[in-house]
Amino acid sequence: MKFVAFIFFSALLFSFERMPRVTPEALGEQLFSDPILSLDSTISCASCHIPKFAFCDTAMFSKGVGGTLGRRNSPGITNMGSRPLFFYDGRAASLEQQVLMPIQDPLEMHATLLLVVERLHANKTYDAAFRELYGVPANTENLAETLSAFVRTLETSDTPFDRWMQGKPNPMGDAAVRGREVFMKKGKCFDCHFSPDFTGDEFRNIGLYTGRRNLQDRGRFDITHDSSDLGKFKVPGLRNVALTAPYMHNGMFNTLEEVIEFYDQPNQTVPGGINRDTLLNTPLNLTPTEKADLKTFLDALTDQRFQL
Repeated sequence: MKFVAFIFFSALLFSFERMPRVTPEALGEQLFSDPILSLDSTISCASCHIPKFAFCDTAMFSKGVGGTLGRRNSPGITNMGSRPLFFYDGRAASLEQQVLMPIQDPLEMHATLLLVVERLHANKTYDAAFRELYGVPANTENLAETLSAFVRTLETSDTPFDRWMQGKPNPMGDAAVRGREVFMKKGKCFDCHFSPDFTGDEFRNIGLYTGRRNLQDRGRFDITHDSSDLGKFKVPGLRNVALTAPYMHNGMFNTLEEVIEFYDQPNQTVPGGINRDTLLNTPLNLTPTEKADLKTFLDALTDQRFQL
């Protein structure tokens, strides 16, 4: 009998050892998709950052609690691990700071951190997970750590462009290669969209602030109160950009073709941009073929995980 009990206990111990341990990334992923973080438990982070669209929304402005519209377009959140500042205006200095802000924003999840932490304490599954991971119940700091840990897993580097650069099978085709040449030179795209993630993490004014109607967002200026920042917004990375329509901080362009047309003739599309970057003072005068090739190159920045 003792031998049978020993065998049973050994098997049970072995099964526990084989069970996957809770990780910050896995817990963060679960919380990312759980509406428990919103005031009325109706929306989650994934409601506005939809996984199959490279974690962006497909609407001009996302709907928050009670159907309230957000102020700016929800961007894709892949490849955030190396960013020094977050949001279009750069108001968050770390990913841990950033992930908590939508929870508290009245236009988004409209909760309080105190409320959310109390809910996590009351939820047996989450309470056990936080205690296992951190040795203490959920709090503001470890909540931010789990959510940001998940976001850091969303790095993407398996694209036709990457395979072309590395000489691997299934690279981008000839049209995309020509489009890259346009991107690097005549199109002037590389002047702002450089680095492995195609962003220099700078703030630029592309002329979408006029002070009139739907172009009154002052961007970075509202954070720094520096007149030179009027109308500037953080340059987004372009990986997976083909999936993240609509485009710009205000979602005013529905397609990449519209974006390319804007950059080709910026003053014709949006006349009177205040403090517009001098890079956009002269039309690019791209040919139809150059525009098509440039679009094909941007398509080639889509990661394999979103192509399945």
